[in-house]
Amino acid sequence: MPPLAPFEEITHLFAEFQHSAFRLETRRGYATDRAGTRFQAFMRGTLPATEPDHPWNVNVREKTRAGARFSRVRIIDEPPTDGQRFLMATAAGNVVAGEDIRVLHRATAERLGIDLTHDFWLFDSRVLVRMHIDDTDTTVGVELVEDQAQVLAACRARDTAQAAAMPTASAWAAVRSTV
Repeated sequence: MPPLAPFEEITHLFAEFQHSAFRLETRRGYATDRAGTRFQAFMRGTLPATEPDHPWNVNVREKTRAGARFSRVRIIDEPPTDGQRFLMATAAGNVVAGEDIRVLHRATAERLGIDLTHDFWLFDSRVLVRMHIDDTDTTVGVELVEDQAQVLAACRARDTAQAAAMPTASAWAAVRSTV
């Protein structure tokens, strides 16, 4: 396993990137979400309120106003897990802040050959941050990758995923209609 750094060591990239920050989310859920009160309320039937003053949304607004782009594709199962449903329910606040969040069914991603081994962030199509997540869905560290072949593979995965994915709002509307 490559040397891992704490996630906190790469957070500066979210403020420093110039053009684009892209996230591929491959997990069926995340431990940090399940531990939160918003997730627990969601599981009791309460839809999460948007959080316009959350530091994430403030940064997204500032960066997008300056012309940068935040986007992500979330891989979802059929039917979506509770964790995936929660992420779709909370996406509206991020979208209002300026983030483009889309979803892609896992079977489609696999058919398209997208590597779903790791979540990652890709900054300005040149810096890859590979997330290492354990079996409990806890991030154990990140790997900063500057190898051009691996960065290019992440760019291809991004482009393929974004082209095939649908807006979260559309997917969430379909999921909610079945609940």
